[in-house]
Amino acid sequence: MGYVTAAPHPRSQGAGSARAGRRSLAVALLCGALGAAVALLATRQRWAEGTATVAGGAFPLTAKGSDVTGVPAALAVVGLAALVAVFAVRRAGRLVVAALLALSGAGIVVAALLGASDGSALDEQAAQASGDSSASVDTLSHTAWPYVAAVGGVLLLLAGLLALRYGRLWPAMSGRYERGGTPQPRRKAPAVDPDRPEDLWKALDRGEDPTGA
Repeated sequence: MGYVTAAPHPRSQGAGSARAGRRSLAVALLCGALGAAVALLATRQRWAEGTATVAGGAFPLTAKGSDVTGVPAALAVVGLAALVAVFAVRRAGRLVVAALLALSGAGIVVAALLGASDGSALDEQAAQASGDSSASVDTLSHTAWPYVAAVGGVLLLLAGLLALRYGRLWPAMSGRYERGGTPQPRRKAPAVDPDRPEDLWKALDRGEDPTGA
């Protein structure tokens, strides 16, 4: 004797989709905002340090993330703007903006990892300090801040992937327009019966002329 498996009720499916949309929205907002903040903070910290020989002595040099590369900070701003713009567009536009958000995060990761071993910024400082264009930095070392910036990029990438996957379930910024993009029609005021005093008073409360003149 066979058993027939009942199909899930459409209402339960809709409730499950709504819950998934709310959870993914909360996670994406948290990851996107935190990722952009972490990436921006990391680019303002010291990424590399070393020394240069100037007049027979050791001259200390340091380079911030913004000195090494300006890409993570720029992409963090782009990613944050894309996170906000996700709620201002719909359908294909939302997919495009979500893809931009994901690409911003991926770009931050790549740029930060490349900058983790880059010493060109300190070489430029060594050349300026010594007056020799061929001078280079000695005892070069790097901090962990480039990897912190990469973590911020990963969070932005995750927010973009969530927007690509669940963005269709997220609400739009304004509810004044229908799905077709046309304004919602205003409700017509109920007809006023001049023989009923209560209708006259309600019309006056609404600021209407009950006489129709």
